[in-house]
Amino acid sequence: MSENLAIVILNWNGKNWLEKFLPSVTRYSENAGIYVIDNLSDDDSVEFLELNFPAITIINNSKNYGFAGGYNEGLKQINAEFYCLLNSDVEVTENWIDPVLNLFRSDSQIVAIQPKVLSYTNKNLFEFAGAGGGLIDNLGYPYCRGRVFDDLEEDKGQYDDDTEIFWASGCCLFIRSTDFWNQGGFDARFFAHQEEIDLCWRLKNTGRKIFYTGKSKVYHVGGGTLNKQSPQKTFLNIRNNLSMMLKNLPFPNLIWVLFLRMILDGAAAFYFAYKHGFSHLWAVLRGHFGFYGHIVGTLKLRQNNQIKKYYQSKWLIFKHFLSGKKV
Repeated sequence: MSENLAIVILNWNGKNWLEKFLPSVTRYSENAGIYVIDNLSDDDSVEFLELNFPAITIINNSKNYGFAGGYNEGLKQINAEFYCLLNSDVEVTENWIDPVLNLFRSDSQIVAIQPKVLSYTNKNLFEFAGAGGGLIDNLGYPYCRGRVFDDLEEDKGQYDDDTEIFWASGCCLFIRSTDFWNQGGFDARFFAHQEEIDLCWRLKNTGRKIFYTGKSKVYHVGGGTLNKQSPQKTFLNIRNNLSMMLKNLPFPNLIWVLFLRMILDGAAAFYFAYKHGFSHLWAVLRGHFGFYGHIVGTLKLRQNNQIKKYYQSKWLIFKHFLSGKKV
């Protein structure tokens, strides 16, 4: 059966999140199909869903493919014009869908949209993963309207607009299914973290548009599957960010940006070791070794065209840590 919108939640041992947040999804998503892709959980998530949410379709993956691969596998079984990839630790709100679909219908070149992402634990603040729309600086550091590195803004209506952005947050990513599959979905090698930025970058390279709408809002807990302070998260972010740049940066930017990032990542390793412990220094090193191991495969995935104006801010890391830029 083909549906206009499929809301798709990826789950791995997340019964507590499903129990807490699925009621808001079912309450405010009457005209959408709702799916849970399970990455071979070993808690009782699936049994809980079967007992309490019989109207939700469960798709069982044969193993834990991670975020990127898990969606790639599960979405093969869903036929819909639009997907909404929704984290299990997200509370949705009344009328969160219509503004997004209206924006899609206004321009066929818009292929991905994210709503306003606010913090579930402090609902006056923007949330780290997406905030008021994702951007990137000339060195490949992702940031958002409403979030620069770890500094979050209070929501005062300053991002209640509809505007083009560079990347849409994977915690609540609406995307045209045809464009998702035209790009081959997420890069499954990423496993988790920054796979949505890479996908949006590839879409931008083809001339497509990524948008944000402040007319729709959701509340995100963040770190529900992998804690923000986890060394594994540091490893994935470093490795995937470097691979994403190798895949998408235009020449000659690619050479000097990667060279400078080697230096900056070295400095970051010692900063993380001081702030979070030696395990994070080792995670940065592992991230680089992982990136080197992916180089040949990543180069094969470079597209014929890379957009030259990919960034919205220059030297953000220096402006933030040396000049105190926080918005």
